[in-house]
This record gives sequence, structure tokens and C-alpha cells, in this order.
Amino acid sequence: MTDDLTAPVTIGVEAYISEKYARAERDRLWRKVWQQVGRVEDLPKVGSYLTYDILDDSILVVRTGSDTFAAHHNVCVHRGRRLVDTPAGAKSACGHKKSFVCGFHGWTYDHDGNCIHIPERADWRGALTPENTHLTGVQVDTWGGWIWINMDPAAEPLRDYLEPAATMLDPFNLADMRCKWRKWLHFQCNWKVAMEAFNETYHVATTHPQFNKFGNFRGWAAAHGKHSNIGYDAPKDLAETKSKIRLGTGADARVSTAEMQLYTLEETNATTTRTLVDAALRLVDELPEDAPADQVLSHWLSSARRDDEARGVIWPTIDPEHLANSGTAWQIFPNFQIGQGLTTALCYSARPHGYDPDQCIFEASCYELYPKDEEPQTEWVYAPPDDPNWRSVLPQDFSNMAAVQQGMKSLGFRGPKPNPYMERSTANLHRNLAEYMGTGAPRQLASELERETETQQ
Repeated sequence: MTDDLTAPVTIGVEAYISEKYARAERDRLWRKVWQQVGRVEDLPKVGSYLTYDILDDSILVVRTGSDTFAAHHNVCVHRGRRLVDTPAGAKSACGHKKSFVCGFHGWTYDHDGNCIHIPERADWRGALTPENTHLTGVQVDTWGGWIWINMDPAAEPLRDYLEPAATMLDPFNLADMRCKWRKWLHFQCNWKVAMEAFNETYHVATTHPQFNKFGNFRGWAAAHGKHSNIGYDAPKDLAETKSKIRLGTGADARVSTAEMQLYTLEETNATTTRTLVDAALRLVDELPEDAPADQVLSHWLSSARRDDEARGVIWPTIDPEHLANSGTAWQIFPNFQIGQGLTTALCYSARPHGYDPDQCIFEASCYELYPKDEEPQTEWVYAPPDDPNWRSVLPQDFSNMAAVQQGMKSLGFRGPKPNPYMERSTANLHRNLAEYMGTGAPRQLASELERETETQQ
């Protein structure tokens, strides 16, 4: 297998269906990697907190200063009771506290994890110290407007872990975006199946056939160490359209672009904005029918940029080549996808729901640049797959997940064979998983076929 995964490979099914593998993920993967747990703006003042649960571990994150946070295991060091309970039916706990009081015996901790009150402390005759009564710390850092944690005290710094994705995404000013909507739900599939429903564009023509009328968009995927990104092929003079800034094709790019933008907004409520849609709808009035594609693209973007600037939304300035190379989305290992745009981002994450390999918790959130003081206030909302607020596009993706999970267990299925050009992101995910798990590395498909032939002879 070549380092960049250009050779055809196959992947075993163990990572998707094995309970033994799912249990091993706790120590080998989740307690070792950086995980995105929430947005900085979700903790607006000192004492604001949130919790993040992953298998047996619960992490408590607290704002401790204007730009500082502390993270600790969400467990009282006295008898092991969780300090902060998750309300029934909620994804996590959040709120504001001056201190954290254990509901069992009243041990109390400050924002930095120091134990500041122990009832009947004298009974321990001096054996309790600041060190052995302190909450167990967890690494915490921020990037892109998100809060990240890592339970491994020896883990590399977040910035190093995120490269080269961080450098590629920094120009998009993701920290300045605010949440438009955010939803979560449970799926009857492994967390990898859920993530792999979105980490490639190969599925679009079949899963989302309604987009075919807007053009034949051929996607690509690239591996970058731990992380991957995806995008679309485009002519050299239309480099920006490798990203989320895509023109419709056909006889009249003005019309197909407007139709695609409007459909995307109405049926996903994400990846575009009202400003971009309105600017696209005006193209037929502002440009001649025979306007070349590069002129349509330039006029559309400059018009939308001016419209946004007039209402107080300033677009980032990104070199067209950088925009093209950034693609449409980055897959941050192991379980976070950022679908970045000039003024929007659509993000997904998935994680195990207990040790059942057939269950996961899935989150989707949409971000946008807003004028100052006009940002919406949103909460995490549980939305099952048939909730009409998902609109029509994402449920098409959802419809594949349980069926894939079931098929993975079939005697007749020997393992995924990702497209070497368009699904390299899937192969890269499993290459990196194997580094942590010690098993499941992608194998060259040619070698695998040779083995099968030898077995049958």
C-alpha cells in the first residue's frame, strides 16, 4: 500500500461490528486522542461549564478566565460519584456554578478542581492533602472556536495534533461563526459508519440524485497524516469551485447556480446563506445569457460579498488556490468533520453509545457569520431521523446507515473497498485507527484477491 493510499485497498469489518474492538477503543483510542466537546461561546463567563461523555468517562469543562478553561474528570475523588449529572433526555449537562458540590457527601470543588470543603475533614487526621483531593485533570485547549479535550497527559499539543488541517482552515475564521442550528440523535450503526456517510462525495450521485440536474460534479479525497479532506474537481480557471463555492453547470450557469443555491438552502438549511442565494437569483438579471462561467462565478461572489458587507458581515479573504485546496470538508481524526465555507460551516461528529458496536450518538451543527449582536441563541435539540426539521437531504444520508451496519455482518460481505480517488478519506481513517488499535489496517485489494483465489483453489 502506498503512503498516500492511492492504491486500491480493502478494510476488515472488525472495526464496525466487533464488541471486543468497541471495548478496546476506550483505552486505545478515546483516552488518547483530542476530541471536540463544545463551542467557546457556550461558556460565556467564569463558572460556565459543560460536560462531555464518552463511554465510561465524563469530562467537566469550566471557564476559569476571560480566555482560560479547566477540564477534569467529572467524578468526586471521595467515593467516585459523578459531580454533575446529565439531565434525563439531554445530550450533556451545561450551566453556571460558583463551585461544584458532590451530591453524595458534600465534598466541594472550585473551578480549578481544588477541593475547598470536606465535611468532618478532621476525621482523616491530616491524610487528606491538596494533591490527593484535587479533581483529576484533563488536557484542554481551543481552536477554531471549539473546545477540545485529551485524557492523555502525554498527548501532543492540540495545534500539533490538528496540523495540517489547522493551517488550511485558519483563514476561514471559524471562531467568528455562530451556531445557526444544532441537533443530535441516536443511530443504529457504528460511529464509523455514521462518519463515513459524510466523509466522501462518491455517494452524492446515487444518494442525492436531485443534485445531478445541477451538474456532474466529480469528487476527490486526500489524506493528510491523521486527517483527510474532500472536494470537487474543477477547471483551472474555476479553482474556487473545488470548495463549497460551486457553480451549476449546463447551458446557462446563471440559472443552474441559482437553482442549486436555492434548493440547497431550502432542503438542507446549511452550506449556503440567504445572501448567497439572493445574489445567485439576481444573476439572470445582471449578466447576459452567454456570460462565461468564470464571469458568472466572479460576479456572483463579489455581489454577495458586497451585500454581506453592507449588513455587517465581513468575508474572510482567502487566496483562490488555498480555497481550492481546502476542499469542501476536513475530517479531523477520529470523529469530527468540518464542512467549511466562506461564511458557513456544516459539522458532524459521532461517538459510541455504550459498548454496543451497533449504536452511536450523532451530532450535526450549522454555523454562519452574523452581524454583531444578531447572532441566534441555539440549544442542542434531539431530532430523530424522521423529524421534518432535517428537511430532505440529510435524511437521505441517514437512510443508508442502519442498512450498511446490517450488511457489514453478512457472510457474503468481505469488507469495504473504498474508491481510491473519491473515498481515500475512509481508507485514511482506518489506517490511523490501526495505529491506535493495533489491528484493522487497510490491505492492498490486489493482494487480498490473490489470497482469496489461493484459498478457493
